[in-house]
Amino acid sequence: MSSFYKIDKPIQCVPHARELSGIPIYGDAYTWWGQADGKYAKGKVPQIGAVLVLSKTSRLKHGHLAVVNKILDRRTIEVAHSNWGGSRDERCVIYNHMPVKDVSANNDWSMLRFWNYPSKSFGSVYAASGFIYSPHPQRVVTE
Repeated sequence: MSSFYKIDKPIQCVPHARELSGIPIYGDAYTWWGQADGKYAKGKVPQIGAVLVLSKTSRLKHGHLAVVNKILDRRTIEVAHSNWGGSRDERCVIYNHMPVKDVSANNDWSMLRFWNYPSKSFGSVYAASGFIYSPHPQRVVTE
């Protein structure tokens, strides 16, 4: 089972997360957090199949979405996501099993670091809104 694979052109994180999670929300990634109000349970604890919503920042102008694939320990999960990276070549990758570490002071998953495969280390810190829980939680099936 590969951790990632290359594709010909980038696939935005929103349709990819929508397909994997079954949560039919549309619009920029950061807007999912507010759009989920009253429709889906939300929280600060990862669950399999939940959508992780990264906040809008100067680096992430549209936010970012990833779907929880596996819980490794209380501060580390594995996610599936797309369109992640600084260059077009980096964004032409689908990640099936990317580790994400909670580095928040209160273990509330508000500050995260994603694994960087080229450097074999965790990268920059990103702010997160939290998790939107799928009404039909299941293990995310990826190739």
